[in-house]
Amino acid sequence: MILIEHHGAGGQHINKTSSAVRITHIPTNIVVACQTERSQIQNRETAMKMLKSKLLDLKEKENKERIEDLKGVQKDIAWGNQIRSYVFCPYTMVKDHRTNYEVGNVQAVMDGDINGFIESYLKKI
Repeated sequence: MILIEHHGAGGQHINKTSSAVRITHIPTNIVVACQTERSQIQNRETAMKMLKSKLLDLKEKENKERIEDLKGVQKDIAWGNQIRSYVFCPYTMVKDHRTNYEVGNVQAVMDGDINGFIESYLKKI
């Protein structure tokens, strides 16, 4: 729902043109006004472009907030913040730092045997 109001220009053209336009987008209560052009049609087109731009910015902001909510808290990717440690030499071990689950067979984990890690994580949460 959009509300459009028209107002006169004033000055020497007070009796000749009435070209100012103000548009209100009722669902969001966003108001845009334009009186830069001499033609009311051009002002309306400019005001509609301004309104579309503001609505697009609002939608992008909402999407960004929703994505940030879905992402949750992210940790830094730095030394000491890893989920698992893989030790190949001088002994073999894979340790999950979230659950303290350890496996001595690194090659099996590298080949995809991660069921123990998944089960220990699911038990923790």
